[in-house]
Amino acid sequence: MEKFKSGFVTLIGRPNVGKSTLMNHLIGQKIAITSNKPQTTRNRIQTVYTSEKGQIIFLDTPGIHKAKNKLGEYMVTVAERTLQEVDIILWLVEPTTFIGAGERHIAEKLRQVQTPVILVINKIDTVEKNEILKFIDAYRTIADFKEIVPVSALKGENTDDLLDVMFDYLEEGPCYYDADTITDQPERQIAAELIREKALRNLSDEIPHGIAVGIDRMRERPGGKLIDIDATIVCERESHKGIIIGKQGAMLKKIGMQARRDIENLLDCRVNLKLWVKVKKDWRDSDFLIKNFGYRKTDLDG
Repeated sequence: MEKFKSGFVTLIGRPNVGKSTLMNHLIGQKIAITSNKPQTTRNRIQTVYTSEKGQIIFLDTPGIHKAKNKLGEYMVTVAERTLQEVDIILWLVEPTTFIGAGERHIAEKLRQVQTPVILVINKIDTVEKNEILKFIDAYRTIADFKEIVPVSALKGENTDDLLDVMFDYLEEGPCYYDADTITDQPERQIAAELIREKALRNLSDEIPHGIAVGIDRMRERPGGKLIDIDATIVCERESHKGIIIGKQGAMLKKIGMQARRDIENLLDCRVNLKLWVKVKKDWRDSDFLIKNFGYRKTDLDG
């Protein structure tokens, strides 16, 4: 009988390379929010994959990038600390022969850690198959990779091979979570993230970086068939508030409807979702407000 293996794996890569899409595909349920805007993932979302072979706990870190404000610094510190704490690093990149400054910055960080690194070339569904070797060649020299695996997170191509490769590098270990656990994130936090995802998808480019979502109330009605959720979308400017609400409340209604559908799927029951919009100027540079929205400085201590 094969030994049960387990361990912690972090996904890193520049914003938008498909980290959350890959994790959602491997886990088979929507946990990490996805959007085509950078810096979608702000916290380390921990998700769990369990099979007969073993258990992999994924930490989806915020992207490593050069920080511009306190929230940015916090995200980068969390991401870089994770590299030292896990059993495997999965570095996701796009299929290209051009390796830019952002990728070189990450490669430099990876050269400083002892953790095994597996390079994952994502989005191979967007290129010709015969070009993939060229991309592997371009990347192979910039860091010491244990393996290079081309995948399409969106189409699920080669993702089973990727799981096999990860298990090759994990040691025998315990089952950290019950077999049916898929995330350690509290439901409130995931609900907030799903609302933020819908806002990111529906709003114009200049707003989303400046929004956060707080869950004010989450209460199950007697009988457990319906959950009431009150949430506030916080933005940085009065003009943004008008855009988020939209003409006669149409945009807010659209965000709420889409988020409610995803939250109902997640919680497996009906949800009554009410959304409000508030302006808090410069919340991204306030330690108090960063903590208030679940980005905890204590994650960085010790």
